[in-house]
Amino acid sequence: MPIFMLFAGFMELFDLKKKLLEACFHEVDQRAASLRRVMEEAQQSANEYGQPKDRYDSYRTQLLRKRDMFGQQLQKILEQRHILEKVNTEKRCPVVEFGALVDTGDQIVFVSVGLGRIEHDGKEYFVISPAVPFYIAMEGKSAGETFDFRGKSLRINQIA
Repeated sequence: MPIFMLFAGFMELFDLKKKLLEACFHEVDQRAASLRRVMEEAQQSANEYGQPKDRYDSYRTQLLRKRDMFGQQLQKILEQRHILEKVNTEKRCPVVEFGALVDTGDQIVFVSVGLGRIEHDGKEYFVISPAVPFYIAMEGKSAGETFDFRGKSLRINQIA
């Protein structure tokens, strides 16, 4: 394959990395907004209900616990956003590491935070955290190398 074709393919992958990062920010921001709405609804319901009617009335307490639970989830989402902000889309990753976009042929994986499957421009991508077993299996590998995951041998075609 001519070198310019490899370079063009790499540049496409590099541009895709930037677009996927934007899609990740959008996904995280949507999840955060949804959690904020649910928290506000739980708080409003608790306020409308008023004080407990007697000492066995735990409905308001349940609503406030629900609000706090969603608050904890919101905190985790905000932490994910902070981690995404650390991804440098200008950096070329020579090996599989945090911030890398990895093409295995079967799938394209973006190593950043654990958002799971994301669709972008009609295609499916996987956004994973460095803590998942799939990342651990390919960590430190470079393009052209293979790794085993769940009894299957996978090849790293490109890394951006």
